[in-house]
Amino acid sequence: MNENQGNHAMALAPSLDLSIVIPCYNEAENLRPLTAEITAALQDQNLAYEIIYIDDGSTDESFEIIRQLYQEDHHVVGIRFRRNHGQTAAFAAGFNHARGRYILTMDADRQNDPADIPTLLTKIQEGYDVVNGWRHNRQDAFLLRKVPSYIANRLIARLSHVPLRDRGCSLRIFRAEVVRDLKLYGELHRFIPEMVNFAGFSMAEVPVNHRPRVAGRSKYGLSRTFRVLLDLVTVLFLRKYSDRPMHFFGSLGILASGSGGLIGLYLALLKIWAGIQGGWDGFRSMRIGERPLLLLAILLIIIGIQFLSMGLIAELIVRTYYESQNKTVYYIKETIGYSNHTSDQIQPSTVSATGENKS
Repeated sequence: MNENQGNHAMALAPSLDLSIVIPCYNEAENLRPLTAEITAALQDQNLAYEIIYIDDGSTDESFEIIRQLYQEDHHVVGIRFRRNHGQTAAFAAGFNHARGRYILTMDADRQNDPADIPTLLTKIQEGYDVVNGWRHNRQDAFLLRKVPSYIANRLIARLSHVPLRDRGCSLRIFRAEVVRDLKLYGELHRFIPEMVNFAGFSMAEVPVNHRPRVAGRSKYGLSRTFRVLLDLVTVLFLRKYSDRPMHFFGSLGILASGSGGLIGLYLALLKIWAGIQGGWDGFRSMRIGERPLLLLAILLIIIGIQFLSMGLIAELIVRTYYESQNKTVYYIKETIGYSNHTSDQIQPSTVSATGENKS
């Protein structure tokens, strides 16, 4: 199944109650026990569900294990990448192929506890659109993982005005419509709360268990923290200016050109004042052309014009994007007088996953 087919499939009515999306990279030792724990956690839930494993270019036997799990239990399906694309791409593929009314994400390293799945299901059924897990007893290295995570969480919460305790927890659950049109790249899966908040969806946060890794090797490190901070800049820009880039570039252009104009006016007043005090000789002796401030003024005016031009070009790009793809710059929560067939109206199904999805 290609990406377009995946997107089309998700646009249809969900046929399952729950899709569990799990990216994995060299996690062969963890997949079988994780599947057993998920099955045990859902045993009494009376749900039609699927477990979607996304093999992110593993070099071990991860996909062979997924194939075996599918043969043993058709609740398990698998997607295999040709190469390692990263966790964000894996989540995006899982979202595009998911068939559940609710979509739950978690890591494959077994540090997320499947026993918390019923808790998240109960919370989202209270009416929330997204429920985030909060690792209140985090089992990670203090200096290398906990401290950078704490600083990043506080910084992101302050800048984004989305007060979550733990953005790094992959254990989350969504209504299907929340992630249907979500565009993910870079490390943006960590900013899903900010993205869905911007779209107007409601969120909650619940404490979840966190366990030490028992097999495999962690793929996280300090370098990822810096990449996350760079992606934060992207998210904040898109949050405020994605549909009105001229406001951003135009403001910079006006600031730069205005500063250049003020410097030019200052130099002109200096020359006029020299003429008032010294007559024609004083006016001629004030050579503002030899002053570095004049070059700075000209440079700022040119930069300002460039920013304004960039804003106009960005506006044209945004208009072309929305008009050519029938995109809207708003999110509709509810309508009156229209035939509405969203996933909220679909009753729980008893259909089980019966086939293997391949990207």
